[in-house]
Amino acid sequence: MTTELERFCTPEGGWTTDDLDRLPDDNRRRELLDGILLVPPPPRTTHQKLTARLMAALDDMSPDGCDGVHGVEVRLSDRRTFVPDGVILHAANDEGHRHWYAPADVVLAVEVVGEGTETLDRLVKPALYAQAGIPFYWRIETQGGALEVVTYRIDAVSQVYRETGRWTTVVDTGEPFPINLPLSRIRPRVR
Repeated sequence: MTTELERFCTPEGGWTTDDLDRLPDDNRRRELLDGILLVPPPPRTTHQKLTARLMAALDDMSPDGCDGVHGVEVRLSDRRTFVPDGVILHAANDEGHRHWYAPADVVLAVEVVGEGTETLDRLVKPALYAQAGIPFYWRIETQGGALEVVTYRIDAVSQVYRETGRWTTVVDTGEPFPINLPLSRIRPRVR
């Protein structure tokens, strides 16, 4: 037990992405915020289903040169790294075997607001994604069983996201590429 705990003690100067790369691959989502290690709770099944359906739909709609994936790390710096629920990548920068990408590789970052990650998904991550220059951000709200997609585009001058729409039935936007997505297509089935 001591060895396990020692492995997760904060290194002098804080955690870096190099430190994360030395940890075992144990399917835990690990993120860094200014050198502080964050280990968010695993997403619930409905969260995972929604994310998988959304990213498959966006991947199907994306133009040549873009790929939709989930579960990959976006390294904002050596002391800041997050695992968005989904991303649209510039395909030219995707070698198909990487587990992390730079902000310049990302067209769109998507977060599904989850229990225990509300502040990160609504405030912290969008502020830092915008500061890193990721052009588009989507936040998916699922409170009370409702489904709402809130879309944002970066204001490059101020490096903050500006809301471009709130969608409760169909996401119908031309950004970052033409999208007409009925939310019924991504809503997890109730059994």
